[in-house]
Amino acid sequence: MSSHHNHEPVDPTFGTVAEFDDPDALLSAAHRAHEAGFRHVEAYSPFPIHGMDEALKFDDARLPWATFLGGLGGCAIGFLGLYYTNVVDYPWNVGGRPLFSWPQFLPITYECTILFAALSAFFFQFALNGLPKPYHSIFNTPNFARATQDRFFLLIEKTDPQYDSSETASFLSGLRGVINVSEVEK
Repeated sequence: MSSHHNHEPVDPTFGTVAEFDDPDALLSAAHRAHEAGFRHVEAYSPFPIHGMDEALKFDDARLPWATFLGGLGGCAIGFLGLYYTNVVDYPWNVGGRPLFSWPQFLPITYECTILFAALSAFFFQFALNGLPKPYHSIFNTPNFARATQDRFFLLIEKTDPQYDSSETASFLSGLRGVINVSEVEK
């Protein structure tokens, strides 16, 4: 019995990246890449660039919703926890006051809401960003170590439907302010 395996060559390319030395050039390049039809685009910068999320059309609403739902859960846990403790588990009549006096529950309910919202935002951003990520293909880019200092990078991934190695490199080379264009290996 013989087995025949179809060995197709594996393309080691992850995408094509352009290097800039000016944040305005990177922002302009991100706008141009979206106008050209590229959708799997990432920008890397040593600091936040105002307008970059609009340029890349990044409109993921999962983190705000996760934060809201975490806060809502914290509100419910805080309020119901106090209710259970004061009314059900250990009712203690002090000076003829009612067992369920909701104004006394507000400070702890508020604090639980803030705490759970903050913790939800913290942990969900890690999950949604796929962190921790000790290795990413972009680390293979020449000069990428300067992305935390003074360089700006625009990556078009190979998974983009418009991606063609030579045409993408040509497009990126024609952008204003490009210092270097190179392919990124996996």
